[in-house]
Amino acid sequence: MFERMQIKEHMEVSDCNGQHVGTVDKIDDDDIVLTKSDSMDNQHHRIPMSQVDRVDDNRVYLEPSARIPEGIGPVGR
Repeated sequence: MFERMQIKEHMEVSDCNGQHVGTVDKIDDDDIVLTKSDSMDNQHHRIPMSQVDRVDDNRVYLEPSARIPEGIGPVGR
């Protein structure tokens, strides 16, 4: 289990396999907002906190069922 306050700006966000999805820009309510530089459309994308599996070694890991926004991460690269 993780606590929301463990997630900090500039942490890497990875899928459940450790593949880079994005970088934390900020936390907004119950969402992780990813930096624009990690997206193909130069937009901020959001991932709900409910899709976070764990925080370990300065990295946020998403659950296997997490919905990765289109245009970022391994699929978009």
